[in-house]
Amino acid sequence: MLTDLSPLIAATARWLTSAFPSGGSALAEALCEVQARQAVTVAAWLRYPTALDAGLVGVTGPGGAAGLDWLTGAESDPETEEAWRTWVDETVASWAAALLADPALARRAVAALAEGQHTEAAPVDFRRLLTPGETDSRAAALLRHPDLLAPVAELHQAGLLRLLDLLGPGRTVTI
Repeated sequence: MLTDLSPLIAATARWLTSAFPSGGSALAEALCEVQARQAVTVAAWLRYPTALDAGLVGVTGPGGAAGLDWLTGAESDPETEEAWRTWVDETVASWAAALLADPALARRAVAALAEGQHTEAAPVDFRRLLTPGETDSRAAALLRHPDLLAPVAELHQAGLLRLLDLLGPGRTVTI
């Protein structure tokens, strides 16, 4: 059973950066991707807090990008559908969009990870998500634009807020 969320994180971050691209240089694209990946990692670790949760999503699959594509108006051709798109998790993408659009919510979410299994092995730095520099902000202007992200963020934001309300210092909840 796969307990590593890296395929889900990579695919969901790729979807976000495809839907909200940097439109700049190779450096801007890389900075945009890092911010998306950090937001998606936080969201995935909150959604799948244990190895068992991660293993179960690995077996059942996260659902794919079709619903997000429809919501954002992205064109998708089922005949040329790329395999990575099946690993996109709609809830994780929604939560990540909410984190990218709201710095206070991102800080709260990262703080909630402090007691979780994913951060036990080593400290993790989410600096580009929490305190993006000017270059980061320019690179991810679309990716962090609250109005553009709203349709995606609002899909499952209520669930994220409920989870963060449940998670307090020293408490974790498996959903």
